[in-house]
Amino acid sequence: MEKLKKEELKQKLTPIQYEVTQNEATERPFTGEYDAFYDDGIFVDVVSGEPLFSSTDKYDAGCGWPSFTKPIDSKEIIEKKDRKFGMIRTEVRSQNADSHLGHVFNDGPSEAGGLRYCINSAALRFVPKEKLEEEGYGTYLKLFA
Repeated sequence: MEKLKKEELKQKLTPIQYEVTQNEATERPFTGEYDAFYDDGIFVDVVSGEPLFSSTDKYDAGCGWPSFTKPIDSKEIIEKKDRKFGMIRTEVRSQNADSHLGHVFNDGPSEAGGLRYCINSAALRFVPKEKLEEEGYGTYLKLFA
Protein backbone atom coordinates (compact mmCIF):
# COMPACT_ATOMS: atom_id res chain seq x y z
CA MET A 1 0.00 0.00 0.00
CA GLU A 2 1.33 3.40 -0.91
CA LYS A 3 1.53 5.51 2.23
CA LEU A 4 -1.20 8.14 2.23
CA LYS A 5 -0.06 11.74 2.16
CA LYS A 6 -0.27 13.68 5.42
CA GLU A 7 -3.11 15.93 4.25
CA GLU A 8 -5.19 12.94 3.10
CA LEU A 9 -4.62 11.28 6.45
CA LYS A 10 -5.61 14.41 8.37
CA GLN A 11 -8.92 14.36 6.51
CA LYS A 12 -9.45 10.60 6.92
CA LEU A 13 -8.51 10.29 10.62
CA THR A 14 -9.69 11.96 13.81
CA PRO A 15 -7.10 14.20 15.49
CA ILE A 16 -6.23 11.51 18.10
CA GLN A 17 -5.99 8.79 15.41
CA TYR A 18 -3.61 11.01 13.44
CA GLU A 19 -1.47 11.90 16.46
CA VAL A 20 -1.17 8.27 17.57
CA THR A 21 -0.51 6.66 14.19
CA GLN A 22 1.61 9.39 12.58
CA ASN A 23 3.30 11.20 15.50
CA GLU A 24 3.70 8.28 17.94
CA ALA A 25 1.38 9.83 20.54
CA THR A 26 -0.24 7.72 23.26
CA GLU A 27 -3.83 7.87 24.44
CA ARG A 28 -4.38 8.54 28.11
CA PRO A 29 -4.96 5.23 29.94
CA PHE A 30 -8.56 4.01 30.28
CA THR A 31 -9.82 6.50 27.64
CA GLY A 32 -9.67 4.41 24.45
CA GLU A 33 -12.86 2.91 23.09
CA TYR A 34 -11.43 -0.64 22.94
CA ASP A 35 -9.88 -0.88 26.42
CA ALA A 36 -12.90 -2.57 28.04
CA PHE A 37 -14.35 -3.93 24.78
CA TYR A 38 -14.75 -7.68 24.25
CA ASP A 39 -16.98 -8.29 21.21
CA ASP A 40 -15.94 -11.03 18.75
CA GLY A 41 -14.08 -9.73 15.71
CA ILE A 42 -10.74 -8.44 14.52
CA PHE A 43 -8.90 -5.18 14.96
CA VAL A 44 -7.39 -3.66 11.82
CA ASP A 45 -5.03 -0.74 11.24
CA VAL A 46 -7.18 2.41 11.17
CA VAL A 47 -4.99 3.77 8.35
CA SER A 48 -4.65 0.81 5.97
CA GLY A 49 -7.15 -1.81 7.12
CA GLU A 50 -4.45 -4.45 7.56
CA PRO A 51 -5.64 -7.16 9.99
CA LEU A 52 -3.64 -6.88 13.22
CA PHE A 53 -5.27 -8.47 16.26
CA SER A 54 -8.13 -10.82 17.09
CA SER A 55 -10.56 -10.48 19.98
CA THR A 56 -9.69 -14.12 20.77
CA ASP A 57 -6.23 -12.91 21.87
CA LYS A 58 -7.45 -9.83 23.79
CA TYR A 59 -7.36 -9.76 27.57
CA ASP A 60 -7.67 -7.29 30.44
CA ALA A 61 -4.15 -6.43 31.57
CA GLY A 62 -5.47 -3.64 33.79
CA CYS A 63 -3.06 -1.18 32.15
CA GLY A 64 -5.66 1.09 30.54
CA TRP A 65 -5.04 0.12 26.91
CA PRO A 66 -6.27 -2.79 24.80
CA SER A 67 -3.92 -5.72 25.39
CA PHE A 68 -3.36 -8.74 23.19
CA THR A 69 -1.18 -11.84 23.62
CA LYS A 70 -0.17 -11.90 19.94
CA PRO A 71 -0.92 -10.42 16.53
CA ILE A 72 -3.01 -12.36 14.01
CA ASP A 73 0.07 -12.60 11.77
CA SER A 74 3.47 -11.49 13.04
CA LYS A 75 4.41 -10.49 9.46
CA GLU A 76 1.92 -7.61 9.73
CA ILE A 77 3.79 -6.12 12.72
CA ILE A 78 7.15 -4.34 12.86
CA GLU A 79 8.96 -4.08 16.18
CA LYS A 80 11.46 -1.27 16.76
CA LYS A 81 13.59 -0.23 19.73
CA ASP A 82 12.13 2.87 21.39
CA ARG A 83 14.49 4.83 23.64
CA LYS A 84 12.23 7.85 24.29
CA PHE A 85 11.53 9.22 27.77
CA GLY A 86 14.58 7.54 29.32
CA MET A 87 13.15 4.04 28.81
CA ILE A 88 14.02 1.19 26.51
CA ARG A 89 10.84 -0.28 25.06
CA THR A 90 9.79 -2.12 21.92
CA GLU A 91 7.51 -0.07 19.70
CA VAL A 92 4.92 -1.88 17.56
CA ARG A 93 4.08 -0.55 14.08
CA SER A 94 1.94 -1.88 11.25
CA GLN A 95 3.88 -3.39 8.34
CA ASN A 96 2.20 -1.75 5.34
CA ALA A 97 1.09 1.67 6.60
CA ASP A 98 3.91 2.03 9.16
CA SER A 99 1.34 3.26 11.70
CA HIS A 100 2.45 3.57 15.31
CA LEU A 101 0.27 1.13 17.26
CA GLY A 102 1.77 0.94 20.74
CA HIS A 103 4.38 -1.23 22.47
CA VAL A 104 5.00 -4.87 23.31
CA PHE A 105 6.12 -5.98 26.77
CA ASN A 106 7.17 -9.33 28.20
CA ASP A 107 4.76 -9.24 31.15
CA GLY A 108 1.79 -10.94 29.47
CA PRO A 109 0.15 -14.21 30.49
CA SER A 110 2.84 -16.90 30.58
CA GLU A 111 0.41 -19.59 29.38
CA ALA A 112 -0.12 -17.53 26.19
CA GLY A 113 3.56 -16.87 25.44
CA GLY A 114 4.27 -14.11 27.96
CA LEU A 115 3.79 -11.09 25.68
CA ARG A 116 1.50 -8.10 26.13
CA TYR A 117 0.84 -6.06 23.00
CA CYS A 118 -0.31 -2.77 24.56
CA ILE A 119 -2.10 -0.99 21.71
CA ASN A 120 -3.76 2.41 21.38
CA SER A 121 -7.47 2.17 20.53
CA ALA A 122 -7.00 5.15 18.20
CA ALA A 123 -4.72 3.05 15.98
CA LEU A 124 -7.40 0.40 15.51
CA ARG A 125 -10.72 -0.11 13.79
CA PHE A 126 -12.89 -3.01 14.96
CA VAL A 127 -14.57 -5.31 12.44
CA PRO A 128 -17.29 -7.42 14.12
CA LYS A 129 -17.27 -11.17 13.45
CA GLU A 130 -20.63 -10.94 11.66
CA LYS A 131 -19.24 -8.33 9.21
CA LEU A 132 -15.91 -10.03 8.41
CA GLU A 133 -17.17 -11.58 5.17
CA GLU A 134 -18.95 -8.40 4.05
CA GLU A 135 -15.86 -6.24 4.66
CA GLY A 136 -13.45 -8.60 2.87
CA TYR A 137 -11.99 -10.30 5.95
CA GLY A 138 -13.89 -13.62 5.59
CA THR A 139 -10.69 -15.64 5.84
CA TYR A 140 -10.49 -14.62 9.52
CA LEU A 141 -13.80 -16.30 10.42
CA LYS A 142 -11.73 -19.43 11.16
CA LEU A 143 -10.40 -17.66 14.28
CA PHE A 144 -13.87 -17.99 15.80
CA ALA A 145 -14.66 -21.61 14.83
